[in-house]
Amino acid sequence: MPQSTSLASSLCVSCRKRTLSCFYVITSNTQGETLSLTLFFIFSDSCQLTLDPNTANQYLCLSEGNRKVTCSNEVQSYPDHPDRFTSHNQVLCREGLSGVCYWEVEWSGGGLRVAVSYKEISRKGYGCECVFGRNDQSWVLFCTTSRCWFYHNNTRADIPVPCSSRVGVYLDHRAGTLSFYSVSDTMTLLHRVQTTFTQPLYPGFNVYKGTSVKILTPIQ
Repeated sequence: MPQSTSLASSLCVSCRKRTLSCFYVITSNTQGETLSLTLFFIFSDSCQLTLDPNTANQYLCLSEGNRKVTCSNEVQSYPDHPDRFTSHNQVLCREGLSGVCYWEVEWSGGGLRVAVSYKEISRKGYGCECVFGRNDQSWVLFCTTSRCWFYHNNTRADIPVPCSSRVGVYLDHRAGTLSFYSVSDTMTLLHRVQTTFTQPLYPGFNVYKGTSVKILTPIQ
């Protein structure tokens, strides 16, 4: 009897634009034969997110009502602030999430890291304690134009599927579920985390030079 060896999920794109979200879960064997198809629904609103200027590294330029960030060669005139990332091109959102949330971002350029982090992540210096994904305070999806991978607590998981220019993130804080999707005409699950979150999570980005990222939610 064939056994389930992989799990792939896709999200109905038309449903993303409404409060009702529709998930299809497909289980297949090593030959790619479909063993089961499960359809289920959840009700969740897309998150309203804005970038926090007090956390933005000096090389990150915020625009469009603090919903877009670009990494440039020019130093921004930000005042000193204890929440600011001083050595890495990172920024956090204002909103701490502790419920069921979904958001999307669109990016262009060389690459970025799409993260969620506890608020107490270190901000000063170059060490791993400050970098999204390199510590136990944060979870991150690395995206480039050709590949992507996942990091948490300095442990890497390679992802065999390339990432599109639009990334979706689904969080169920209470259930301890964090999922990253590549979004185009359909949604492809890139990586899913099952853990226990002990604090609110703040969406954030680590932006490569010449890269721009825009928060799209509410879904456009």
